[in-house]
Amino acid sequence: MVERKIFAGPKVRRIRNGLAVTQTAMADALGISPSYLNLIERNQRPLTVQLLLKLASVYKVDLEELQSESGANLAQLREVFADPLLSGELPGDHELVELADAAPNAASGIVKLYRAYREQASRLSDLTVLMAGEAQAPAAGARLPSDEVRDVLERRSAYFGTLEEAAAAFRAALPAGELSQVLKDWLQKERGISVRILPVHVMPDLRRRFDRHSMRLFISERLAACDQLQEIAVEAATLALGDAISRELATLGLSTPEATRIARFELARYAALALMMPYGAVLSAAKASRYDLGVLCARFSCSFGQVATRLTMLQQPANAGIPFFLMEIDAAGHRLGKAGATGFPHARFGGGCPKLNIHAAFLQPGQILAEAAEMPDGSAFLIISRTLEGPNAPFGARPRRTALLLGCDLAFKDSTVYGQALPTVPHTVAIGPACRLCERKGCLARAEPPVTRPLGLDEMVAGFSAFDFQ
Repeated sequence: MVERKIFAGPKVRRIRNGLAVTQTAMADALGISPSYLNLIERNQRPLTVQLLLKLASVYKVDLEELQSESGANLAQLREVFADPLLSGELPGDHELVELADAAPNAASGIVKLYRAYREQASRLSDLTVLMAGEAQAPAAGARLPSDEVRDVLERRSAYFGTLEEAAAAFRAALPAGELSQVLKDWLQKERGISVRILPVHVMPDLRRRFDRHSMRLFISERLAACDQLQEIAVEAATLALGDAISRELATLGLSTPEATRIARFELARYAALALMMPYGAVLSAAKASRYDLGVLCARFSCSFGQVATRLTMLQQPANAGIPFFLMEIDAAGHRLGKAGATGFPHARFGGGCPKLNIHAAFLQPGQILAEAAEMPDGSAFLIISRTLEGPNAPFGARPRRTALLLGCDLAFKDSTVYGQALPTVPHTVAIGPACRLCERKGCLARAEPPVTRPLGLDEMVAGFSAFDFQ
């Protein structure tokens, strides 16, 4: 039987460069001449069995890695060049094979650029759908897995009944006591996992890490106590509620394994909040306090963000709370997350208006801002906003600060302490879904012209907006 020759020059070169070793030093370690190693790296000589074994023993190289084909990159490159925009550029696959084998990092870069291009095209398609007023979700095939998960979760109810039931049963089976210690004891007793809080200098870049070899769960000391508890609860929920999480995952209809993996983690975080704030207890406390988030934070030893997120989940059909929705942004205005009791109201609310008090929250950190806001179609909302503080930053580092908006229909204002604080005849702030989709005239906050109107370029007339339109 003829033995297949192994030409893996680029891989040998990457190994050498990764170790910061010269050709002369590697050749000496392998017992060959530098010129012969140079020929190997240029794929002009194959790797012999003796050289393979030498590489494995001297540099701890995985032989399967050297012998594997660049199949994944090649398949992705074929997909890129199958696009109608590029389909006539290459006469065959031989150039793709050379690129995937000789320059895998460059090949990965091409694939990433193509995915970004497809994502932007999909976003433009979404804008077209939104402008047309069609209540349909965009196709997920051209999206990145994280975008697909975000899109699915934003457009459906934030209530997961199967997880709520499983979390309630698991919490009821736990002994009484402080939840953090109770969950640590359960992890140790049932799974042999010990929990350790690590100092910043030991784990500077991670919130949480589970070491399967030593069966230890490491939590960063940079997290506040409530965030440390949530990370512990995530680990417990992943282990104890795995079947319930899998059943809920099956209902999401995700298209790729990577999207499923990301969604599994999001559902574990949902389950963690359900453990920290049991459904019946938090709903009763919310109604009794008129949804005073400060009171709920103190009652359940949770953060503002955790309580606000939990309020969007309280939609059990026979025992529901106010249908809240939420949105989180950073100081640059990037939207980091959206969710809603019945799905985030993209069409009715939008969330892209610069006049929303979520932007003003950064000027008053830690304070809760409440106001009534009205859309162009007359629908009105109660808007509650506050900043959220990230992990404790070391000296000299800029802390992470985001802002969270919690909203509901204005018809529910009398059921909350925030609605009661509004004037008897509330002054409503006129907002829109986003500048590109808003046709309010004379808006001082307008940042972009609407795509539905031509600009009013009249040298004899100038309005207050930088983008006057006809």
